[in-house]
Amino acid sequence: MKKVLAIDGGGIRGIIPGQVLIALEKKLKKLSGNQEARLADYFDFFAGTSTGGILACIYLCPAENDPRRAKFSAEQAVELYVKYGQKIFDIALWKSIQSVNGTLDEKYDASALETLLAQYFQDVRLSQLLKPCIVTAYDIDRRKAHFFAQHDFATQGEGADFFVKDVCRATSAAPTYFEVALVKSLSNVSYALIDGGVFVNNPALSAYSEIRNSAQNPIAKDMFIVSLGTGDVNEPFKYHKAKNWGAVGWIKPIIDIMMSGASEITDYHLRKMFDAVQRSDQYIRIQPERFKDANQEIDDASPQNINALLEVGTITAEDCNKELDRIAEILIEDGPDRVEFS
Repeated sequence: MKKVLAIDGGGIRGIIPGQVLIALEKKLKKLSGNQEARLADYFDFFAGTSTGGILACIYLCPAENDPRRAKFSAEQAVELYVKYGQKIFDIALWKSIQSVNGTLDEKYDASALETLLAQYFQDVRLSQLLKPCIVTAYDIDRRKAHFFAQHDFATQGEGADFFVKDVCRATSAAPTYFEVALVKSLSNVSYALIDGGVFVNNPALSAYSEIRNSAQNPIAKDMFIVSLGTGDVNEPFKYHKAKNWGAVGWIKPIIDIMMSGASEITDYHLRKMFDAVQRSDQYIRIQPERFKDANQEIDDASPQNINALLEVGTITAEDCNKELDRIAEILIEDGPDRVEFS
């Protein structure tokens, strides 16, 4: 089976799937007897949107001394948020006044994020990542979805290749939070891109479609998809308030609705597709259900909220312990089944 890992967007809430994947990697180490085991050793295809795209790229980043091995562990991936979350989502007083808290201009300066991405990935190229993957963004100039696909380099060359730090900057350019990312392919073509969460916050169905068009034409029964969410934002919007909203009033609610709605519809369709071939057990969706004291805002990187999100991630992993056991067993027993593209 083609074993797929797909991770939703959700800003600082990326800590939650990150914690779940730490638990999974520990199980893989124990079952395999290999203390150097990494997620990239067992999943055949990765997909990510926004924070999920950053995580996917971290898991697939090759080591400098051995380009066949993953540089970062699952635990090191979460450190990006725990150690540097406050820097990424740090808003200066003048910036807050100038942007009217994100209403007239982007809320945060992207320079801290860009510095961290350069630190993590240096000059690693998309084509150098360890496994085939897709990371989502939206091209506001060409008005079309943009999928960064690691495997496209084989057929399209440098026009489909980018520095990974630029891929991550583009997929996380959430409207109102960070300015539009202007990135260039290695063939020197420019793209103006924003967060893929505006149209596909849950990239699992995109991963399915990509694999469906790979060599051997695999269908649902030939795939095993693990889809990780960052939590549903279920804050209700009351009619008596919403009926009088204008463009400014709708900015934040419409972003929340687009992100959660896109995730929900992807989950709905994938369940139907796997049910149709009697393989419902080959699609697993893990979504945190108990947020306790954690704030679900995608940019609350206060020390208190980071600790709360770490706890939510741990609770989610514990709640899904049996599922994680089964995932680890399947990943090891089924063995590698590389996704090939002609």
